[in-house]
Amino acid sequence: MSVSHADVQSALSQTVDPTTGRDYVTGKTVGAIHVDGGAVRVEVVLGYPARSVLGSVREQIEARLRQIPGVTAAQAEVSVKIVSHAVQRPMPLVPGVRNIVAVASGKGGVGKSTVAVNLALALAAEGASVGLLDADIYGPSQPQMLGLAGQRPESADGKTLEPLLSHGVQGMSIGFLIDAEQPMVWRGPMVTQALEQLLRDTRWRDLDYLIVDMPPGTGDIQLTLAQKVPVTGAVIVTTPQDIALLDARKGLKMFEKVNVPILGVVENMSTHRCSACGHEEHIFGGGGGERLAQEEGVELLGSLPLDIRIREQADSGNPTVVADPDGALAGAFRAIARRMAARIAERAQDFSESFPKIVIKNT
Repeated sequence: MSVSHADVQSALSQTVDPTTGRDYVTGKTVGAIHVDGGAVRVEVVLGYPARSVLGSVREQIEARLRQIPGVTAAQAEVSVKIVSHAVQRPMPLVPGVRNIVAVASGKGGVGKSTVAVNLALALAAEGASVGLLDADIYGPSQPQMLGLAGQRPESADGKTLEPLLSHGVQGMSIGFLIDAEQPMVWRGPMVTQALEQLLRDTRWRDLDYLIVDMPPGTGDIQLTLAQKVPVTGAVIVTTPQDIALLDARKGLKMFEKVNVPILGVVENMSTHRCSACGHEEHIFGGGGGERLAQEEGVELLGSLPLDIRIREQADSGNPTVVADPDGALAGAFRAIARRMAARIAERAQDFSESFPKIVIKNT
């Protein structure tokens, strides 16, 4: 029995990408299909960094291809291509940056900065080129979390700053330019100007994603970022607690008002497991992030537990994704990061320009 391209397309349409939840044909990730007698070779190009799952995706596709009658040999070549997403407004891209993602919350105390740094590190671990901008001018925390406290950025030309590198991520923060104990007693216009300078005067080096750790609230910095910066989308961090959800909803609505797409919601501190006895309970309530996502018509990217290791590792300058890369907590961050990046890739029809492929070879 001869095998046709249509047979292969049909098989791929019944095979679901575990990250996007869509089949590979509908998701427009199928490239070239080669059929030579009973031998089939398929090229699949994912739009999101996926180093840790490339092997399983390849095995999944090859297993399905072998089920096609007449197939004697199946091979899947899986690669990654990350491109720049075009924002709605006629706004120039930031040099050296393909996509800007704002990680925000309506209130403080929900672990937004910890989520932001681990998302950045997770994207880097999955094979992307990533930067992290600490936009909290009043209370910068990323220098500590990145293990860069006390370091200062260099300037090769006296006009621009070189980002500091930590765990493979390029970082910039007002905290690199001031003493740790110095309070920023600035009014709104000075704060927004400082943010714009940190963003545009930093020599970002070929970033697929720039994660922006936003300050809490819906004030000047949030509006400045939304109105003057080509933001690809925003991720809203909340806890399941009703009070946190009220403020998270306000943050979500603010981005919608200025036409910044919501990539999804991350529910932090969803459950707590006692490190002594293993008992698990919903300290801040249950299912709040999922309800918020459903009510606002956005996606719940994932839930994270209240775990002492996440706090300890971030405080030490070695966040969870690098401190315990093979652990369950790091796996949760990586899954959220892949899904967030996939949401950007799904907006492929709005991509403003193509960039060189990032190809991860199977070994």
